[in-house]
Amino acid sequence: MKSLRRTAAIALLGFAVALGIAQPPAGAEPPAKLPLAAPAAAAPAPAAAEFNVRDYGAVGNGSTNDTAAINKAITAANTAGGGIVRFPSGTYESKNTIKMKSNVTLQLDAGSTISGNAADTYDPPESNQWDNYQDYGHSHFHNAMIYGDNLSNIGFTGSGVIDGDGALITGNPKSGEADKIISLTRCKNLTLSGITLREGGHFAALLNNCDNVVSDRLTIDTAMDRDGWNIISTTNVKITNAHLEANDDALAFKSDYALGAKLNNGHVTVTDSYLSAGCCNALMFGSETCGDFTDYTFERITIKGSDKSGLGLVSMDGAKISDVHYKDITMTDVRSPIMQKVGTRKRCGNNPGVGSISNITYTNIKANGTTPSFSPTIWGETGGRIHDITFNNVDITVPGGNGTMSTNPPSNDPKDYNPKAIGTRPAYGWYIRNADNVRFTDSEVRFAANDGRPAVIANNSTGIRFDRFTAQRGSSSPSDLLFQTVNGYCVANSANTGGGALRVSQTGSSQNCDGGGPTPPTRYEAENATYSTGSTVDSDHTGYSGSGFVNTPNAVGAYVEWAVNATEAGSVDLAIAYANGSTTARPLDITVNGVTVAAASPFAGTGAWTTWRTVTLPVALKAGANTVRATATTANGAPNLDYLDGPE
Repeated sequence: MKSLRRTAAIALLGFAVALGIAQPPAGAEPPAKLPLAAPAAAAPAPAAAEFNVRDYGAVGNGSTNDTAAINKAITAANTAGGGIVRFPSGTYESKNTIKMKSNVTLQLDAGSTISGNAADTYDPPESNQWDNYQDYGHSHFHNAMIYGDNLSNIGFTGSGVIDGDGALITGNPKSGEADKIISLTRCKNLTLSGITLREGGHFAALLNNCDNVVSDRLTIDTAMDRDGWNIISTTNVKITNAHLEANDDALAFKSDYALGAKLNNGHVTVTDSYLSAGCCNALMFGSETCGDFTDYTFERITIKGSDKSGLGLVSMDGAKISDVHYKDITMTDVRSPIMQKVGTRKRCGNNPGVGSISNITYTNIKANGTTPSFSPTIWGETGGRIHDITFNNVDITVPGGNGTMSTNPPSNDPKDYNPKAIGTRPAYGWYIRNADNVRFTDSEVRFAANDGRPAVIANNSTGIRFDRFTAQRGSSSPSDLLFQTVNGYCVANSANTGGGALRVSQTGSSQNCDGGGPTPPTRYEAENATYSTGSTVDSDHTGYSGSGFVNTPNAVGAYVEWAVNATEAGSVDLAIAYANGSTTARPLDITVNGVTVAAASPFAGTGAWTTWRTVTLPVALKAGANTVRATATTANGAPNLDYLDGPE
């Protein structure tokens, strides 16, 4: 029997609590702890047990099949209650599927590689009755180098490599063939940091229905294959310092029906990362978009190369996508720098309707495009319009080089998400259709070669505003900005690149610059609402709206209830602003007129009590007075609640 190496557990030293410390009050946050009379250094946490794969028979010579030894080490770690499965330097050939288990971290030391093999002896794909709702690769999970389902507390760390080594399939695999490196479903508490995934086949990493994912310094090099990282129906994700190079989508957020349910997505941050896509999309929402998406932040990201969208955001299968924020992003050599589209593919169970896109912001974005046909585009759909989109300091250079053409709407395939599904845009800069409340501030659009099209065309839209907007003028263009059936457009303090005034033309449109732009939603401050006994109106955390925020007791059933007025019955988006400085979600039941519209909606941690975010919920209101109540479902109570934005 192989000897078991594990680090000795370190005993924890107990401390007596100083006398006289009171119990925490019933507020949303506990008070700061008082210092002990004689502070002592805290003892370190026990070290995790280690399980060296070589102790279980792994050779690491690059030719011997080490899968059985690896799986033995994983089983031993899991049986012991958890631990680190360590891979010392060497190449560990894996001809079969590695089975991950809960409470296990694979630690790849420097110089270590887990290598794929073309022996066609990986697990076959499982059957899936929901196959027809998404591509084959999204529908099957077992046929992978590494697979796990319904796991918690797992990790892939270190500085080593997991390499498909040219053995993984980019199309639909046959039995025994694998098409992905890491495949995880229904996982919780995943760490994916430091390692490199190379030559991933269809996917380097595929997650579906996971929660609490942390990744730092992950490298994916699958530019010779297909997708980098697909994060599907997953919540609470933090990605930092990623370097992802793919041929297909580099980093994609999706929500499909592969698990037989329409699942929500959100509470995601991606920062300080590099993305590159060969044939397709760099940073993408979709195309699989069954469940709703909310609360995404992307900051300090460099994108170099994408033959479809640089920043792509589409709702094709009924999803409502809201509260997505892009900031400090540079893009070069992207075919379509920014693409938003609502389509009607409806490839999802549960009878999906038409989705929507709302509350999207772009701040400090610089990009150059590579194809004159694919101008930056905002394309809503009848019954699924795009609204409340803000561009601040967004500078885009497009190739230009097109002649004068018809300004009528181009062709569109509503079931195709690709930029090419819409014909050549009649504007070289921005083409906007079926959109409401879109605002450009301190932004600019230029072309590399003279172009005969207007810089901007807005069609069948409302509340389109340009403040301090600069556009280059083509020598034969009929106008700079053209508004077609636009109710309430405004162009203020704007000019062409030569310093002259922009030429504005309109057909069937009206101008409205009153109030500095589109009419904002009606804001209902939490401090003016009704709230449960024991709640307080506080003002000790900055960044709130109005005169303060409501801090409820830490109790199930704590609530805030707003009285919301609607001029007419119909579906609207309600945005609830909150702060949660803890690391634990504080879910709320949201009811409208006593009917639950969102059960246990996660109000995840915002990182600090001074960091405020919004959760947007689609609801149906009746004409006149409505009550909207947010009720805590756990003993932690509600997060700090600031306001509710309702219909205009």
